Amino acid sequence: MIDPILQFADWLDAAKRSGLAEPTAMALATADKTGFPSVRMVLLKGADKRGFVFYTNLGSPKASDLAENPRAELCFYWPPDRQVRVRGDIVPVSTEEADAYFATRPRISQLGAWASHQSKPLGGYAELERAVAAFTLKFGFSAVPRPPFWSGYRLVPSQMEFWEQKPFRLHRRVRFYLGGEGWEEQPIYP
Repeated sequence: MIDPILQFADWLDAAKRSGLAEPTAMALATADKTGFPSVRMVLLKGADKRGFVFYTNLGSPKASDLAENPRAELCFYWPPDRQVRVRGDIVPVSTEEADAYFATRPRISQLGAWASHQSKPLGGYAELERAVAAFTLKFGFSAVPRPPFWSGYRLVPSQMEFWEQKPFRLHRRVRFYLGGEGWEEQPIYP
């Protein structure tokens, strides 16, 4: 039996070696409390048996959706011939995990997290630049702490689907479901 988490890790490693500009880019689909969907690109920051991790401003529309409906789906596409979909429940990462990841970010990204009011109207790009400059002065040469409004989420997978392009549209597609005894494999038609 194939372990889909290990299969994902193998495919991600292959995508990284292929020279793709952003192999960790993934489409994140959420839905609000009325069921209206929303999708956007985010970056994968960790993947293991516990799930798939990404970070965001907690005031963002995606965070609002996840507070109302803590389920999501991810889609990775690695041209020209591979795609992975991952569906599951969403849980917040721990404070310690968020702090540890934030500390690894480039300083300008840390300052940008403080300065950005993600997805809120902006009077112009200069407004954002001024905010970054203000936080640069505020923190000076000291470490930049993680903003209380910035953290991460983990998608805990309950279903994973691997698609691989094959000649004559005889593509290979395998879906895995997390059952009571672990992952169950189900080949499906393309």
